Amino acid sequence: MGKRLFEQLMKMTFYGQFVAGEDQEAIKPLVRKNRAFGVGSVLDYGVEEDLTQEEAEKKEMESCVSEAEKENHGVDHREKKYKAYRRFGDRRGGVISARTYFYADEAKCDQHMETFLKCIEASGGSSEDGFSAIKLTALGRPQFLLQFSEVLVKWRRVFHLLAADQGKAGLSALDIKLEMKQLQESLAKLGLGAKDETQNWFTGEDLGMSGTVDLLDWNSLIDSRTKISNLLVVPNLETGQLEPLLNKFTDEEEMQMKRMLQRMDVLAKKALQHGVRLMVDAEQTYFQPAISRLTLEMQRKFNTEKPTIFNTYQCYLREAYDNVSLDVELSRREGWYFGAKLVRGAYMDQERSRAAEIGYADPINPDYEATNQMYHRCLDYVLEEIKHHRKANVMVASHNENTVKFTLQRMNELGIHPSENKVYFGQLLGMCDQISFPLGQAGYPVYKYVPYGPVNEVLPYLSRRAQENRGIMKGSQQERQLLWTELQRRLLSGEIFYKPVY
Repeated sequence: MGKRLFEQLMKMTFYGQFVAGEDQEAIKPLVRKNRAFGVGSVLDYGVEEDLTQEEAEKKEMESCVSEAEKENHGVDHREKKYKAYRRFGDRRGGVISARTYFYADEAKCDQHMETFLKCIEASGGSSEDGFSAIKLTALGRPQFLLQFSEVLVKWRRVFHLLAADQGKAGLSALDIKLEMKQLQESLAKLGLGAKDETQNWFTGEDLGMSGTVDLLDWNSLIDSRTKISNLLVVPNLETGQLEPLLNKFTDEEEMQMKRMLQRMDVLAKKALQHGVRLMVDAEQTYFQPAISRLTLEMQRKFNTEKPTIFNTYQCYLREAYDNVSLDVELSRREGWYFGAKLVRGAYMDQERSRAAEIGYADPINPDYEATNQMYHRCLDYVLEEIKHHRKANVMVASHNENTVKFTLQRMNELGIHPSENKVYFGQLLGMCDQISFPLGQAGYPVYKYVPYGPVNEVLPYLSRRAQENRGIMKGSQQERQLLWTELQRRLLSGEIFYKPVY
């Protein structure tokens, strides 16, 4: 059709439905129009690299395998879940509702950071209460996320092993409290520290009073050191020693880790400066523990006066409730504002097939109903926290009408008024307007994810929206029926080209 005609046709149809415009200036009319109907914006630059599968796999293997692993071919104590595999190297496979970034080099990460900075500026300029979304795999070499995730998971596993020794297996993560004396004896037996040495491990104020250690105290053992690679040590229960995950880190790998943290810091400071809330998107489970921990550190630093940084929790995960409740409890203890976005999740098919083929436990809930229950359980926990302390904030990012109705009902029961701006709702631009706009006009804080970018560069994004809508339309005819009813109204009233006044 030729580039110009193709772009014009896309703008009149598919692109015009799901994308706000080509640049920050072009999106302003749509952002203003939505705002007039009570609907805010989460700006998201929708441009993606259009890589072949082979290119994606090559980049993934180069960026997720360290120099030490290349030299030693599996001698280091790595778990198979937290290793890279070429057959799962293209992380776009089976994913239709999330963008994927592949690491090229540090200059590319700086470009991504600049793009996110422009999004934050545009969000701050277009509204007083905007959001902007970022992904940590865009900001650095994913090798660090893989390694740090493995460390965090292994330390938590040791905690649960020690809990089982004290007869406390099976309790929820937040309810497990280890007796200090027994804990020191167990650690000494495992050879992980002499009794007088482990007394200095736990220095929290509450610890001295209670004489117990919970998972939050335990997590505090992993703190910031001079060199980030010093974080990457794990307990080896066979030798009774704390060992580095890899036998060496190059200076360049050390710098790559630091640069990722520095880019996060730059973005958080820019968000604070412009009054924009920054949402850190969730990713695959082999990256997510590190992403959540780094986001938590940002929350500690930047959420002291108001909720600026939001973490994302995927409720199709079996451990979602433990993760939410632990982070809420930490925010309560330390006095900062908790910010969460709750989603069902974007990587189910990919996660399940990877777990089955490589041979580790499936991290996903057994069925859709279990995920619904998990979503509502996590949401209810945060709503209760809002009721009692008023320092938690949550975005209900869902196209599910039952979830929205559940939220409204619980807000009413708990006395949480929409004007408090503690509970937000989020949907994608061009989808589920029958949920977004009635909420906005009723005074609830509701936001659309607003992607923008040149027509030819957002085609990967648009192809995912096409697949996602196909799935949604199989399950529900309601939106189509509403559109048909409106078309009939316009034909009968003679308002075929009706434009609402705002």
